[in-house]
Amino acid sequence: MPANSVNTNFGAQIALQALNATNRELAEVRNRISTGLKIASAKDNPAVWAIAQNARAESQSLEAVKASLKRGQSIADVAVSAGQTISDILVQMKEKAVAATEAGLTTASRQALSDEYVALRRQIDTIAAGASFDGVNLISAGGTGQIRALANSDASSTIDVDHIDLSTTGSAVGAVLADLTGAVGQADLADLDSAIQKVSSALSVLGVGGKALDRHLGFVEALQDSIDAGVGNLVDADIAAESARLQALQVKQQLAIQALTIANNAPSILLSLFR
Repeated sequence: MPANSVNTNFGAQIALQALNATNRELAEVRNRISTGLKIASAKDNPAVWAIAQNARAESQSLEAVKASLKRGQSIADVAVSAGQTISDILVQMKEKAVAATEAGLTTASRQALSDEYVALRRQIDTIAAGASFDGVNLISAGGTGQIRALANSDASSTIDVDHIDLSTTGSAVGAVLADLTGAVGQADLADLDSAIQKVSSALSVLGVGGKALDRHLGFVEALQDSIDAGVGNLVDADIAAESARLQALQVKQQLAIQALTIANNAPSILLSLFR
């Protein structure tokens, strides 16, 4: 190819190639700065993008796990609160029962004590039946309510809290006296003591379950934070570095434009040969 040709301007072609390459790099840097991502799609780095996408899926799945654990926490908290109230009521019931053992009580006094006792006993069932959250009751009559909170992102494990009947028909409280109109003996007081102990044991079990939910929620939140940080390490752009690169590429772009201008002017110099 002749060095002085008006048909082919090799210098301009080289300058144009350099300008196009710089423009492509500038577009890439601008995209990274605008999105904050160095790997925004599978085209940028297929392997790393796939790893990051899988990690994002796990992180999103952990949102469902957190929601399940928080729901379990609320159910357990309601049950524990209600159970503590039932325990307090049993203490008051024992007080009435002890008072009813006093010799020489008038019929009216015994009836008054019995009325208070019966009202307290009924309140136990009212509280047990009302200790529900989102349709789940851990301490109601029967044994249908339970917690099976999700523990991991593939739903292969759960944090379990089982039902404990704290109503007056359950094994914990059911043995206490129905009223105080008859004679109250030591066996009756022992039944009340046993009920208080059983309710305390049930609350301990519920408290352990609630604590397990609390601990696991903390673990899941920390795990999710770690996964999100890992995804960021893989795909996030270093904005400071990209900013510096942008400045350099803008200079290269101006130089490429200048070189192309010079190369495009070269053929016109040949006209001076014909003057």
